[in-house]
Amino acid sequence: MAFSGALTLSDLNDFISPSQACIKPIEVSKTSETQGAIKVDNSGSYYEVSQDGSETKLETATISLNDCLACSGCITSAESVLVTLQSQEELYSILKQNKIAIETNDLSTHRTVVVSISPQTRASFAAKYQQTPLQVARKLTWFFKSLGVHSVFDTSFSRDLALLETGREFVERYRKAIAKGVLKPPNMNGTAASSSEAAAAATSGGMEVDTPKPRKRIIRRGAAATNDEPAVTVETESAMPMLASACPGWICYAEKTHGYMLPYISETKSPQQIMGSMVKNHFGSQLGLNPDQIYHVCVMPCYDKKLEASRSDFYSDLYQTRDVDCVITSTEVEKMFGEQGQTDMSVFGEVDLDLGYNSVIKDPNTGADQVLIGASGNASGGFLEYVMQYAAREIFGIDGVDVDKAVGVEVKTVRNSDFREVTLEVPGSGEVLLKFAAAYGFRNIQNLVRKVKTGKSPYHFVEVMACPSGCINGGGQLKPLGDNFVAVPLKGWIAQVDGQYRNGVLARKPEENPVLEQLYREWLGGVDTLKAREQLRTGYHAVEQNLVNPLAVKW
Repeated sequence: MAFSGALTLSDLNDFISPSQACIKPIEVSKTSETQGAIKVDNSGSYYEVSQDGSETKLETATISLNDCLACSGCITSAESVLVTLQSQEELYSILKQNKIAIETNDLSTHRTVVVSISPQTRASFAAKYQQTPLQVARKLTWFFKSLGVHSVFDTSFSRDLALLETGREFVERYRKAIAKGVLKPPNMNGTAASSSEAAAAATSGGMEVDTPKPRKRIIRRGAAATNDEPAVTVETESAMPMLASACPGWICYAEKTHGYMLPYISETKSPQQIMGSMVKNHFGSQLGLNPDQIYHVCVMPCYDKKLEASRSDFYSDLYQTRDVDCVITSTEVEKMFGEQGQTDMSVFGEVDLDLGYNSVIKDPNTGADQVLIGASGNASGGFLEYVMQYAAREIFGIDGVDVDKAVGVEVKTVRNSDFREVTLEVPGSGEVLLKFAAAYGFRNIQNLVRKVKTGKSPYHFVEVMACPSGCINGGGQLKPLGDNFVAVPLKGWIAQVDGQYRNGVLARKPEENPVLEQLYREWLGGVDTLKAREQLRTGYHAVEQNLVNPLAVKW
């Protein structure tokens, strides 16, 4: 008997653990009649076949975010979940509601619709439709505005804020860790013993130190480990290594299965959620709108971003609205093309990008009106690269570090292509000042978790991403198969998308973006203010699990 072509298995080598069956209770009506058989056709549709041979097509079961009980039985690196509350259908519904509001002259239900597009999505479309990233940005802006969207922005802009805040948070933690004895002061002179001068240099970095006011979370490391592992008090403000927080798949995994890891995770929001804060608060205030009068959609390479947007941490009780109302993936946007009678993006019209939250400037080389700009670093956002060069400068006064070009640091691949180490040393002495790593895919994440759990991690900072190859290979990205281009092997396809991520994009350090300085001053009241921490940082919550009764799981 042949299997249905609709049934496929993938990424088996990256599966975390044997899955529990989904435990959402489903009402089943019982009758005295003998039940029929279930038939699956070539398209993957299911039919109930009664005893008389008649067939009834069965409805597809869906599960919403509120149905998910976080049992951790369905976590993979490229998780695809049917999330009915966040889809293009919801966007269509809001746009239809706006049209009716205008036609009836009842603007009480009208909402300003804003779409924010990730650079990874832009790269995915550029690779498939053989366009430049700037062309894709203009074409997507044209497409969404043709549907009735008011503004289209670029999350590269909010990524600059995320990078800056992550760098500042790391320096805060590092100095606290030195002051509290969590870390041994580095040996700046290359002599045998550490000196008080070295400790002072690491603590102050030769500059005036802002007094940090981070959340304090204390946890006993080793409490869930074997009895021979020591229980060590871990405080968020000095926990090392600091682990990047931009990947919601990794955050979900840590909260559900490794609560003791939470103090190590950076409290800086992801670029998606920082964009949500900016759109609903800063942009809204400029338009004279309350947050609930704006409908904010993010286009992302990852289905887990839907889960991130749904977190209660990013919900306003005052205005009864989320910072990001809806997340749709790259593949869902492409599906929208067909639903609107458009099958080939290359024939779309183009319009200039909206000013404001778009990382675009006039090209200083060619004089072109608009050219995309972005931070250097890998296609997952460049967190490792930026935090390394920022920390080298702020803590040790070392300028000119370039991880991409291996200038001033040693870069090496460890075990596999998804695990890299980057080391900053005292010039000429071999003394390690900073040791960073990038761990992609759950196989590498599990190894990292074990090292941190036992206190054996040699790293100061780790960029953690759930998907192998990172965000550029997110589960919501366009696939390397289709009618419009020649099929290529997966690795080749990822290389193409990665190349498009950088194609025609001018690299610029986040601190060189003059608009960010203005945002900190006008919107947040400064760099280290209470409002800046409220808008740019967040917290995490361990999920209690009950293996005897999975229905008792609590958020």
